[in-house]
Amino acid sequence: MTESEFLKQAEAVLNHIEAELEALADADALDVECSCSGNVLEIEIIANGSKIIVNSQAPMQELWVAARSGGYHFKAQDGEWRNTRDGSEFFEVLSRAVSEQGGVAVTIGKPA
Repeated sequence: MTESEFLKQAEAVLNHIEAELEALADADALDVECSCSGNVLEIEIIANGSKIIVNSQAPMQELWVAARSGGYHFKAQDGEWRNTRDGSEFFEVLSRAVSEQGGVAVTIGKPA
């Protein structure tokens, strides 16, 4: 994958996550606020002030997630983003982190 292809995919993922979480906030299902700046998406859980950071690392072609539960690195493999340590899927890990920090069950689906 070229760097420009990676950046396009990463931007699409960040935009998708932001849209999914904003839809949950609009439906009063989760008290969350998102802000995206460049390659960094900051997710703030309003109730407790905790944050989850998702960002793209173009030199390594990875998506990184920093949450209370830990730090995670994901690489594109066979059309999915997989954790470089244990092979777990990006959207499952992110959904679990948001659920844990937000106190409600959240599922962030994969982009279509």
